[in-house]
Amino acid sequence: MSANYAQIDPIDNLIVAIDNLPQGLKTVVNGEEIILKENIKSKHKFAVKDFAVGDEIFMYGVLVGKAVLPIQQGEAITTENIKHASADFNDSNEKFVWTAPDTSNFEGRTFNGYHREDGSVGTGNYWLVIPLTFCENRNIDVLEGALSEKLGYETKKDFAVDTDALIAQYKAGASNDDIYNTPIIATKEEISKNRLFKNVDGIKFLKHDGGCGGIRQDSEVLCNLLAGYITNPNVAGATIFSLGCQNAQIEMLEKALEAKSNTKPVHFLEQQKSSSERALIEEAVKHTFVGLMEANKIERKPAPLSKLVLGLECGGSDGFSGISANPSLGYAADLLAALGGSPVLSEFPELNGVEQNIINRCVNEDDAKKFSSIMRSYSAAAVAVGSGFEANPSPGNIKDGLITDAMKSAGAAKKGGTSPVVEVLDYAEKITKPGLNLLCTPGNDVESTTGLAGSGCNVIVFTTGLGTPTGNPITPVLKMSSNTELYEKMNDIIDINAGTVITGEDTIQTMGEKVLDHVIRVASGETPSKAVVKGHNDFIPWKRGISL
Repeated sequence: MSANYAQIDPIDNLIVAIDNLPQGLKTVVNGEEIILKENIKSKHKFAVKDFAVGDEIFMYGVLVGKAVLPIQQGEAITTENIKHASADFNDSNEKFVWTAPDTSNFEGRTFNGYHREDGSVGTGNYWLVIPLTFCENRNIDVLEGALSEKLGYETKKDFAVDTDALIAQYKAGASNDDIYNTPIIATKEEISKNRLFKNVDGIKFLKHDGGCGGIRQDSEVLCNLLAGYITNPNVAGATIFSLGCQNAQIEMLEKALEAKSNTKPVHFLEQQKSSSERALIEEAVKHTFVGLMEANKIERKPAPLSKLVLGLECGGSDGFSGISANPSLGYAADLLAALGGSPVLSEFPELNGVEQNIINRCVNEDDAKKFSSIMRSYSAAAVAVGSGFEANPSPGNIKDGLITDAMKSAGAAKKGGTSPVVEVLDYAEKITKPGLNLLCTPGNDVESTTGLAGSGCNVIVFTTGLGTPTGNPITPVLKMSSNTELYEKMNDIIDINAGTVITGEDTIQTMGEKVLDHVIRVASGETPSKAVVKGHNDFIPWKRGISL
């Protein structure tokens, strides 16, 4: 990689500008001198040769577009002169041989987690309060108001007001001066220090807009997702609110829990069978309090790295994401796979153009066929509503150099590393196998991270080039920047800086090792992810409509 520009793969006929490059600059690619015909912005690309209309354009070693106008050598690649194009793929896979990375720096390493009855290990210990339908969201709010602050858990405000202290002073006959001298403001940090249940990381309230209306399949998918949250290693148990008449019936969730071999306590409350709202809330508070008492008995203990289930996510990507953050995360995923852990690659619309590579890496033929079937049906469904995978790049992606979906996808796929694919899972299916898993989620960041946690991920690393505050209620989400400028600008929500790969201070390998080391510290509760510190609890179930 030059200090100013880079060719990512030897067959690429696009060059990435690392810095802003001025018109007239002489560059040398594969021994050939190229003079830039115009200014090239950082993260954008220029042509390594002349292109005629219809010529194929390659980046990351794969087809990412076709020329729609003549392009001269040294000209910028834009949305005006190329269009999306991706390679065809076969359902059958070829023989795949993988060389695992050197894991010697991690041999014998452990993390301190919460050991569950089913053999999984949590990186957190949460109690869930869940409505089966949006009609119960109000009751969820009541329970949150009754429990969170009082028990020392997060508040949505930067501070809490202890009015109870003033009431106690008044009842004790305090003077005006006594009232004025009584401290009543507590910060989030002070609230957490007063946490009653030291081994319980929080109570999470999963409000949503589903469970009724829509189509019956939406409720089935929702129940499968909620069952995945309850059985996630980071969860100790749950309190469930049901109205009674909604599509997402209690029996539907019970069936989903049984299918996932649930061993955790789950308390169901049906409002239409309760004598009053007051009685419903009283019962819910008591069930939840007792559940917290039991959850508090579990303490962190050492666990092998093979118990890590690592979600691989990206969002707000830029022209550097596929060069620094994504391949570094991919190397960390390869390390984890070699150590017996389970990295999980999601966002199927962002695998468009690299399908054959994924298919060839599938360990068994059934998974290869399942992946190709999901990709073809997903693509067809998008086309049926007048869209397509080519509509995936956002305005922010395009502005920062990702101008076709295949270009974006080829970079996004790098976060999956190079290891064999051990299983292909549809949305809300449970991760059970060590090695790289593929999970069908949409490209929507929060719908995807919601799905990763629902399939069992106990940690998620989220790469970004533009910045995002995305988090998850139960699974710590570590944000990783593709460039140093973003890391410095949004340091309050970004955990890891992969911009050092761009500047040459790190290689993909050294940064990958840093990523895994950070994951281990977060998994052990030693270093909280900034999304957890900020209380970013994003939860959006996917209704299986077209979401790119």
